[in-house]
Amino acid sequence: MPASQSPVPAVGIDFGTTNSVVARAGEVGVPRLATFDAPDGASAVFRSALCFWQDDAARGGLAHEAGPWAIAEFLGFPQGSRFIQSFKSVAASTTFEHAQIFTKRLRFEDLGRVFMEHLAAHAGDALQALPERIVVGRPVRYVGARPDAVLARTRYDAMFAGLKREIHYVYEPLGAAYGFASRLSEPATLLVADFGGGTSDFSIVRVAAPDAARRCVPLASAGVGIAGDRFDYRIMDQLVLPLLGKGGTYRSFDKVLEIPAGHFADFGDWSRLALMRNKRTLDQLAKLRHAATDPAAIDRMIAVVENELGYGLYEAIGAVKRSLSSDTHAEFRFEGEGLTITAEVARADFERWIAPDLAELEAGVDRVLARAGLDAGQIDHVFVTGGSSLIPAVRALFERRFGERRIASGDELTSIAHGLAMIGSAPDLAEWTIAEEDEA
Repeated sequence: MPASQSPVPAVGIDFGTTNSVVARAGEVGVPRLATFDAPDGASAVFRSALCFWQDDAARGGLAHEAGPWAIAEFLGFPQGSRFIQSFKSVAASTTFEHAQIFTKRLRFEDLGRVFMEHLAAHAGDALQALPERIVVGRPVRYVGARPDAVLARTRYDAMFAGLKREIHYVYEPLGAAYGFASRLSEPATLLVADFGGGTSDFSIVRVAAPDAARRCVPLASAGVGIAGDRFDYRIMDQLVLPLLGKGGTYRSFDKVLEIPAGHFADFGDWSRLALMRNKRTLDQLAKLRHAATDPAAIDRMIAVVENELGYGLYEAIGAVKRSLSSDTHAEFRFEGEGLTITAEVARADFERWIAPDLAELEAGVDRVLARAGLDAGQIDHVFVTGGSSLIPAVRALFERRFGERRIASGDELTSIAHGLAMIGSAPDLAEWTIAEEDEA
């Protein structure tokens, strides 16, 4: 932004599949990240999670918390609560109607409003006395086989309505691009690759000299509905589910048949996994255990469902994934009520499991370059951000295409919110916002 133009106050909100971050830009200085004094220590990152429990004293008989406080409530009373995470992943799903929370049916927008209520309460002054400009990031492409961006926009509008300000939507990687561009002292063409929990998004921006009337010009964006959650599921599917009976067999009269994969389908979707603890499912699993050739494996699956161990199981998966970013081998270890699982994991195996996903990510890079009318040699800088950008195989994809010298990273969890707040402060905000929904 030219020095002659003063920024205006704005708030940037990066509502993520796994984590959410808020930044506030004032009339002077760089944007300031909201800090949450969470149970496990102060942090600028607010986990995108909700916990509900029944309480006659609460409105409607249902109490709730969000973020790290939701995790603390769930871990303290798992049997009497309902834990929901990654609910952003169903924003554009036409098949998702509601989550059954005890006797209540909560739509996406209901979940979103509860989440924002707690986020605002825990953000201190960052979401108090709000400025007129609120900029919310959205993925270039939503998660799902046939995501409905118009439906997602309607749900987002309802989710953020409680802020009582006009909401401006900007592609998430453009937020990261805008922030990174502020570091550059010379004109350049910049590619940003943002790897979130549910989607991976790519944007190309042309950056002018620091004193230019318009510093940044967005050229193209593209997205892929694959990111950290998919990588987690690959570990679940390839490493954990075989220990819970997937790929095993059961006896049916005089035949030995493979256990139907349908028994394990719900492990990849929070909105269904959270509902598996019901009499019908547990009765089916009890019958399967009786017929299984490896009943101990089905016992482990029953323990996951009956004791609602899904959260802890995925936390253990995330831990081993992070370990494999720095080590060539790691130990997967999970201990929960009625269940202990340990296994050795090699990075080479993990990279083989995610190979089809890496191919789709590379296709997304091809798509954004084609839309910008550029080839890899015309990109001066590549900024990779988001948690999955730390995975060696992901970073290697960009090093092969663009060369290690052009790759930059950092602020993996906060760069988007920071840039969104900067865009909100800029005089050319309208040039960055998404006026009409379309899929990229």
